[in-house]
Amino acid sequence: MVVFLLLVLIAVVLGIVGVAADGLGYLLVIGVAVLVAALVLTAVRWSRRSGRRPIR
Repeated sequence: MVVFLLLVLIAVVLGIVGVAADGLGYLLVIGVAVLVAALVLTAVRWSRRSGRRPIR
């Protein structure tokens, strides 16, 4: 969970800097890519964790 929150925070900061600074639009793209990576990482961890629970 800490890794997800850290990646989301980095994505938000890069997005804000990319929008605010003139000529640094690529930071916005990098921020979106980091956000997507965080979501994919969380989805993979969540799906892997749910498969290990024993059926009662």
